[in-house]
Amino acid sequence: MGNQVEREHLKSDLILPWVIVGMMLAMLAAYIIICHILNEQLKQPLPEAQRVLLRTIFYVIAIVTFPLTNLIRHIQLRLNQTMPSSYASHGTVADDCTDAGGTTPWMGEVEQRMEQLPRAMQGAIAEAKIRYLVTIIVSMSLIEVIGIFGLVMFVLGDGFNTLHIFTGLSALGLFLYRPKTDEYSEIIDAISAQKHE
Repeated sequence: MGNQVEREHLKSDLILPWVIVGMMLAMLAAYIIICHILNEQLKQPLPEAQRVLLRTIFYVIAIVTFPLTNLIRHIQLRLNQTMPSSYASHGTVADDCTDAGGTTPWMGEVEQRMEQLPRAMQGAIAEAKIRYLVTIIVSMSLIEVIGIFGLVMFVLGDGFNTLHIFTGLSALGLFLYRPKTDEYSEIIDAISAQKHE
């Protein structure tokens, strides 16, 4: 039972990162919808030779972006786990919105379980949440650029095929670098371990 509640708490902490992923997917869908609706009105054709060169450069950048994003994400995850905790030195966490009795209103089972955790653990979770959110934002932003390449190439005169390829690659990257409960849990564990040292 406790493990299930803890798992649910971790998932609830990842709502904001998932909202960011959803916004990125919505932007990719918007690129496709706008291009299908405005089609010829949107295009500012570039000569074929220049377009081929630019498309090739964009494909190379897209291919390099995947391993580069993976490397940056790996480094960020390791830094999230090993950077000194600001809560470790202060030992306190800012109080949540509490009523006169010292309890947080509208608490469900997950929130009550969180309330029972030691304040040091609450601090570790708060810091892990912020660190992991930054990691997700960086990963999603790097991958979203690939979808923008498709939009740019469409505006410069390429067809829907190029738009769909770049958008599909970007959607694949969003899937590969999505928020993961295990990564987030490892960050919490590492920050908590720092507090006990």
